[in-house]
Amino acid sequence: MRRRFVAGAVAVLAASVGIGALAPSAGAASTVGIRVDAGTSLGTVPSSGVGLNTGFGDEHMGDAKVTSLMKAAGVRQLRYPGGSGADDYHWKTHTSGDGTGWIPSNTNFDRFMATAKKVGAQPILTANYGSGTPQEAADWVKYSNVDKGYGVKYWEIGNEVYGNGHYGNGKGWETDKHADKSPREYGKNLIAYSKAMKAVDPKVKIGAVLTTPGGWPDKEKAPGDSADWNNTVLSIAASSIDFVIVHWYPGGTTTADLLNTPSRIAGTTSELRSLIAKYAGSRAASVEIAVTETDGVGSPALTSQAAALFAPDTYMTWFEQGATHVDWWNLHNGTDQAPTTVHGQTDYQDGGVLSAGTCAGGKCQPPRDTPFPTYWGIRSLTALAKPGDTMVKSSSGNSSVAVHAVRNSTGGLNVMLTNKSPQNAAQVSLSYAGFTPAAGAVTTVSYAKGDTALTTAKRGTAAAQTLPPYSITTLQLKPAPGTAGAGKPTPAPTPTAVTPVVSAPGTTGTRAQGEAGVPVGRPTPSSTSGDLASTGASSAVVTYSALGGLLVIAAGGVLVLRGRRRRGLHGK
Repeated sequence: MRRRFVAGAVAVLAASVGIGALAPSAGAASTVGIRVDAGTSLGTVPSSGVGLNTGFGDEHMGDAKVTSLMKAAGVRQLRYPGGSGADDYHWKTHTSGDGTGWIPSNTNFDRFMATAKKVGAQPILTANYGSGTPQEAADWVKYSNVDKGYGVKYWEIGNEVYGNGHYGNGKGWETDKHADKSPREYGKNLIAYSKAMKAVDPKVKIGAVLTTPGGWPDKEKAPGDSADWNNTVLSIAASSIDFVIVHWYPGGTTTADLLNTPSRIAGTTSELRSLIAKYAGSRAASVEIAVTETDGVGSPALTSQAAALFAPDTYMTWFEQGATHVDWWNLHNGTDQAPTTVHGQTDYQDGGVLSAGTCAGGKCQPPRDTPFPTYWGIRSLTALAKPGDTMVKSSSGNSSVAVHAVRNSTGGLNVMLTNKSPQNAAQVSLSYAGFTPAAGAVTTVSYAKGDTALTTAKRGTAAAQTLPPYSITTLQLKPAPGTAGAGKPTPAPTPTAVTPVVSAPGTTGTRAQGEAGVPVGRPTPSSTSGDLASTGASSAVVTYSALGGLLVIAAGGVLVLRGRRRRGLHGK
């Protein structure tokens, strides 16, 4: 009943979003001031930061066209074997659950690793916590890193383990066959998994599943619990882990809500850092934050332009806040929901970046592997940054235009501007500190509504640009002759804790700025080849208005809804 209610509520919210839902404010027609402080570092772009989820039910993940598209998009990390499906998956036998369900034979671990190699991506693996054992996970480490020499570094222990029914939602959406489903038990088992896996390979990094601050069931306490999930798990296992995991599905009743959610990432990161500092002590600075799932689910837009704008803004904002990995949900996904129309564009209500070629509600998606706008949003990051480039401070005078800036290895400056208005072009004026751009027209790489590729052109100047409606535009600026700095950037400080602002055959997949900085000169050249990604949100504070009970209902049920989708479509 609850799942059907939530699905219906989300559908009603999506259907109610009209063209005017993201109408600009009265002052949106005026020029928006953009400020870039190229001398203040926000850290370097992570080497494997731009990630993508893959599921063991996706028989096309290794296709030549698919791997080529992922590589071209700058994907540097692939997550396997799936969302909720990971807690049912047994790597050694390549089976799920009781082993009677159909699974493609070409998606086993070795085939996945071959795909990751073709893409040039680092794997991140989710060990089976729900129906597995520490020994099964240790055997996987041995096979991967000792027997095969794959050198897999990052290992999550379970998917959304808190969705196992412990918080009074029936059986939940996450398989967990432990008699005790409490955070206490998960914390104890985390230690056991870590000990067994590191005994095989001491270099592996172990990740703990946390609830996302501000999202259900964060701060909840079930009967018999003395504390919530995050405090309980970290109080027990902080000394045995190397990174923490959250899933970022901010949703929103309108596309405008979705596009404003990156402004909440700083507060979310701050709370996570406070928790880590509380329990990890002297190790706190080395404990990484990984966002292993994110997309626009819970909002009206999953494949249309708003989701495309949301993607690079989200990646880049998390990187600026110190996250080391962000993985989009999903490569292929499929859907059981009929398409909707969002700002005049068909949205296929599919979490994948490439079409699965499925049909729902009597309407079919484009041919399989056709890139959705979300793919191009992520690929836009390749115009902004490569791994190792230096992110620098930037701000926007109006939340309708988001900005991210990066100093590249040749001393140039790339600035990504996102116009969030679906109807109106945006006039922007840009000013710079710590960098003097060359005069004349500048090279821009853009992606606008209706485009089927990134467009490179000479357009505008470093000081003034006109941004098309609902578009991403990256300026690739060269320094004026004789002005490029020769100094290397001072590393950004470690983020400090502060008070937060508060499948059956034919289906694929499984699912679910800061103000501080340091001086920067010419960035250290990237040590990793290949393009990376970044883009979008302003360092300026953007006010986020709470939406009251309706948002709570929709957001609270999104996890349940995603859990159902993961099992039915890419729960493999």
